[in-house]
Amino acid sequence: MNKMPLTAIFLLFLMALFACKSGKKPDDFSRIIEQGTLTAITSYSPVSYFIYRGQPMGYEYELLQMLGEHLDLKVNIIIAHDLEEMINMLERGEGDFIAYGLTITTDRREKLAFTDPLNVTRQVLVQRKPENWRQMKLHEIENHLIRNPFDLAGNTVHVRKGSAYVSRLQNLSLEIGGEIEIIEATGNLTTEDLINLVANDSISLTVADENIAQLQSAYYQDIDVSTPVSLPQQTAWAARPSSKTLLDTINSWLREAQDHADYYVIYNKYYKNRQAFRSRYASEYNPVTGGSISPYDDLIKEGAEKLGWDWRMLAALIYRESQFNPNARSWAGAAGLMQLMPRTANEFGASNPRNPQQNIRAGVDFLLWLDHYWQEEIENPEERLKFIIASYNVGQGHVQDARKLAEAYAADPDIWHDHVERFMLKKSNPDYYNLDYVNFGYASGLEPVTYVLTIYELFEHYKKFID
Repeated sequence: MNKMPLTAIFLLFLMALFACKSGKKPDDFSRIIEQGTLTAITSYSPVSYFIYRGQPMGYEYELLQMLGEHLDLKVNIIIAHDLEEMINMLERGEGDFIAYGLTITTDRREKLAFTDPLNVTRQVLVQRKPENWRQMKLHEIENHLIRNPFDLAGNTVHVRKGSAYVSRLQNLSLEIGGEIEIIEATGNLTTEDLINLVANDSISLTVADENIAQLQSAYYQDIDVSTPVSLPQQTAWAARPSSKTLLDTINSWLREAQDHADYYVIYNKYYKNRQAFRSRYASEYNPVTGGSISPYDDLIKEGAEKLGWDWRMLAALIYRESQFNPNARSWAGAAGLMQLMPRTANEFGASNPRNPQQNIRAGVDFLLWLDHYWQEEIENPEERLKFIIASYNVGQGHVQDARKLAEAYAADPDIWHDHVERFMLKKSNPDYYNLDYVNFGYASGLEPVTYVLTIYELFEHYKKFID
């Protein structure tokens, strides 16, 4: 992991100290370092940030993970429904910066400070091909399509509210000397939603960035995206103008990242691989387009109701165990969706642990047993859930050992985060696991600590997309 140099952190500390003494407000980045969390505002997009087969994915999502790792900061992603809301959230201080491909325009520069460009694209017209285009010759298809921007005069074009497409069409209307009726889409309609409406013949025309439009045309083969309506334009992330240190830090990372192949691998993965996009977009396991996390949602919901859990938490645990693969098997012999050990499967009635229904039922019953076990120890139900999840991974005996260590070293044995989890990590240290009152000896403490953390993080992603 590339951590921020200590000298840089020290300089930031001095900047904050100087700001306090001079009566100036400290730079945003000083607060970010102090809190250890970088909050990025983005929007759902089948390219930028989405869930597919239970896993968070996306161009912006992967770049944010790289940035967070580089700075050794946790990245918190919050969702805005449209571009206007992104800017309003940033101005209200609800996030530190916008991680979304915003077109750099003069109007936006009045409110926003842009990073170095991430990509260059241009705006194109999205229109539907003729009904029987497959039986037509190329020149016949061309005769039915708008190829000259002058021909947009008198037409109605629907575009995403608050997007750069609005101002571009307004300028184009002046340039061609003819009125283009511009309708800003209401509600939470995205550019991708509008392309879908064109493909389904619900609206006639929209405008999109070319890289997005070309991807969508891999799925909607009845649309044409070959008519440019702008010159090449740069897209970038954006911060508040006052966030100079944050902006400089992101730019420094971005310049370094753009010198390495990994940056372009991520771009190609989401913007160039049309076949993969078509598979993701058409999948029923895309929560927005298909509405499901996995093929086992109904079984998971049934089990979660029995547990009294949010079903998305149980889904996160199952994804962490098997990635929803009912045939998964670990080196230790754990099998199925919830990775039941043979003894556990047998004790809780799963004669065939690879059977999804039997596996989830037995796994849920085991979680219920753990819940009853911890009810006598941990009163707070929110805290108890963390102890249940940790015990599912490493066993309740090892978790009890960590509680005893926490109590012995003046930490709270009933609180997981920053208390028991710290001493769970020490279960791999002989100075601790050899103590007389530690009954279960060595454990790889990092595994259950990471296990709880990743399940809660995945749960937060699921909450953003799934009711």
